[in-house]
Amino acid sequence: MTAIPATTVANVRDLGGTALPRGRSVRPGLVFRSGRLDRLDPAADPAFAALGLRTIIDLRTAPERSEHPDRIPDGVRLIVADVLADTVTSGAMSAAARLKQVLADPAVTEQRLGGGKAQELFKETYRSFVTSDSAQSAYRVLLTELAEPDAGPLLVHCTAGKDRTGWAVAVLLTLLGADKKTIEREYLIVNAAVRQAFAPLVEGFIAQGGDPETALAVIGVVPEYLAAGLAEVDTRYGSMEKYVREGLGVPDAAVERIRTRLVTDPAAA
Repeated sequence: MTAIPATTVANVRDLGGTALPRGRSVRPGLVFRSGRLDRLDPAADPAFAALGLRTIIDLRTAPERSEHPDRIPDGVRLIVADVLADTVTSGAMSAAARLKQVLADPAVTEQRLGGGKAQELFKETYRSFVTSDSAQSAYRVLLTELAEPDAGPLLVHCTAGKDRTGWAVAVLLTLLGADKKTIEREYLIVNAAVRQAFAPLVEGFIAQGGDPETALAVIGVVPEYLAAGLAEVDTRYGSMEKYVREGLGVPDAAVERIRTRLVTDPAAA
């Protein structure tokens, strides 16, 4: 993945260039990922404007979108695909959608998320990416859009661009044939950008006596989170292809169109 030096949007990356087996790679300039777009200013951010986006898919909840609405460039289509809608309805919204609130009070945070509880909570969130109706619907929307011939360039994002977006990218790279090491590396590579974007929040939390380990478990990503989602796929479906076909309802023909559009093969040139 290639980092984009955007100045008004955090954690912008082009999936293009990601290595695939047999000398292939992901075609650049078609699929991007990022954090939220509430501070986007295309006029002051030429690197972002140069992406030439046609479609933006927002994976956030309604409260997140209301508090920090996206700023959408002219002529770009916005699609809302709320991964965590089911948790909002149940009254148990995931920490992935409440980063600021979760770290607001160190004493409460330690009680609820200390001692490894944060890690367990996020692993359960990743399992829900596989099992919940709203997550299945959201990721179906993303893959269906990517299968359309005029879909790109497309950007997918959530709040920090690490969990809901991270799972989306892991699913896509798996379908494109990336090996496990590559998928994990690309999943973890966003940590530096995410921690930089949320540094004031983390620093304030620690200054009030909060545990740095708990803060980083909430703000960052670790291999165990991704592994929990992948294990859920294996347990319920046996393979990513069956998860996409049977769980998300995306037909094999659509997956083949995605591969044709997004994979570049020098040997076939």
